[in-house]
Amino acid sequence: MAPGDLQEVLAVIKPAGHGLHADLLVGLGRADDAAVYRITPDIAIVETVDFFPPVVDDAYTWGAVAAANAMSDVYAMGGQVMFALAVAGFPRELPKAIIAEVFRGGAEKVAEAGGVIAGGHTVIDEEPKYGLCVTGRVHPDRIFIKGGLRPGDRLFLSKPLGTGVITTAAKDGKAAVEVVEGAVQSMLRLNRAAAEVAADCDVRGATDITGFGLLGHAGEMVEASGVGIVIAASRLPLLPGALALAEAGTFSGGMKRNRRHVEAVFGSRLTVAADVPPALAGLLFESETSGGLLFSVAPDRASRVSEGFARCGEPCWEIGEVVPQPVIRVTR
Repeated sequence: MAPGDLQEVLAVIKPAGHGLHADLLVGLGRADDAAVYRITPDIAIVETVDFFPPVVDDAYTWGAVAAANAMSDVYAMGGQVMFALAVAGFPRELPKAIIAEVFRGGAEKVAEAGGVIAGGHTVIDEEPKYGLCVTGRVHPDRIFIKGGLRPGDRLFLSKPLGTGVITTAAKDGKAAVEVVEGAVQSMLRLNRAAAEVAADCDVRGATDITGFGLLGHAGEMVEASGVGIVIAASRLPLLPGALALAEAGTFSGGMKRNRRHVEAVFGSRLTVAADVPPALAGLLFESETSGGLLFSVAPDRASRVSEGFARCGEPCWEIGEVVPQPVIRVTR
């Protein structure tokens, strides 16, 4: 659902009752990437669920990408994956061998994360859907939250943008094989190492970039933190081929919905510099699948972020900073 539509339907669920549950550390009362419930003084459960239709043609890869995407919310809260339940719907006539490959892809990606598929639920559905309900764990004092941004913080992004335009183009046969493969490899990469490095660098605020796009999720951080962000468009990492497809106009429907929502919420508090190319600006609103972590650290921790990612052999990009005013500014 579009961000605004989701907020509207969730408004009927009154979060006031959350006050009766002192161990519910993160829930609807403070919207974030996953729910967190304290079990002991040292252990809290992280719970999330995510599923969607195929984003690639190969059944195994779809299952693995959907699993990586679902587990990302656990990492966005600073947690580690324990186990997962599969949630799926398939057409009655779909061959069982294809369904088995979807489940195998998901199970092997969960195993890569150090977890296990413990069960699940399936229904008959005309449109195939697959995903996971994931359970993780985190120390109650080390939870990542969207509302942790502080003025002066440096902003980092752990994966390039572009999965949305690439998978959209791929559905119409308009994306080169090597471009699609680059997006697939990015979507398959877990945010596990990124979360560990962020935690080691005393992360302030964090979220993962998925359906609401970079500025949609960044906007949630701004609203939760009461401060603002400045992003340098020229520093943003892009998947190979993404900008060319954006220039050709192959955006998903989610991009326009995300843009309308961010513009409606922020109004004049959202500015995109005139010298930022329209196609590049569009990529900032485009939906992503299994995108990277967006997180902030204090200025004196910024060098440790680069060093930490280098040690684990993964890329990371410093893309901006946090400012006192609750704005979103995109500069060239």
